[in-house]
Amino acid sequence: MEGLMYDVYMAEALIENDYQTFDTPEKKEAFLQKIFEKHQVTQVQWDSSLAWYADRIDVYMKMNDSVKARLQRKQQELDASITQQVQAQQFESHSESPSYIPHTYAFRRIGSGSGFRFRIDSAEINTRFTNPTLEFRYNVIGIPDDVQEAPLQSMLILEYKDTTLYKPQQITQNKSYSTPVSRYIDGDTLTRISGFIHLKNTWRRLRYIQLYNIGLGKNDIPGPEPMPPAEMKETGQ
Repeated sequence: MEGLMYDVYMAEALIENDYQTFDTPEKKEAFLQKIFEKHQVTQVQWDSSLAWYADRIDVYMKMNDSVKARLQRKQQELDASITQQVQAQQFESHSESPSYIPHTYAFRRIGSGSGFRFRIDSAEINTRFTNPTLEFRYNVIGIPDDVQEAPLQSMLILEYKDTTLYKPQQITQNKSYSTPVSRYIDGDTLTRISGFIHLKNTWRRLRYIQLYNIGLGKNDIPGPEPMPPAEMKETGQ
């Protein structure tokens, strides 16, 4: 029961904080249903269990405190991870505006352990984008099939007047990635968008990874898909 309660609390927190993904009651219900299926119970059984524990409040409170302690530890771990990722970005300086987002990016041309970052403040958000919803997207090519850990990581940080949303992404496959961005949430307005994509590992073969069709606004024009570099055929380190 404690494991189920932990997962339900975690799911409810995700639903509450991810307005864009769970924007209808049906989506919220479907997400919770997956939690119940994982634990091989039904919504009715979950409700019955809560009713049973209501008559045994001491047992319930002990279990509830244990679950809350686990959630707090998880939150502390996540906060520490986000702080570490943000502080670890040691990108090479460039002359472009801080808001510049390249349409293509090849790590092998820049050097290992590199990447790019950007920051767009409210004035530029208002003049650069007209749609209420945006999408940070990019395609990835060049990740070897035998890589077991995510060689790349990205982070999108959305700062509103009253809240800040962190949207991390571990990049593990050669495919398209996208993160939705809403300029308005519950009467709150987006004031800053910042983010980065970073190559975590200096392993030689990972330096041939390329990003293309990178963009934030829905009207960005996709560029051509790059040709896989010849070096990717090597079987070296």
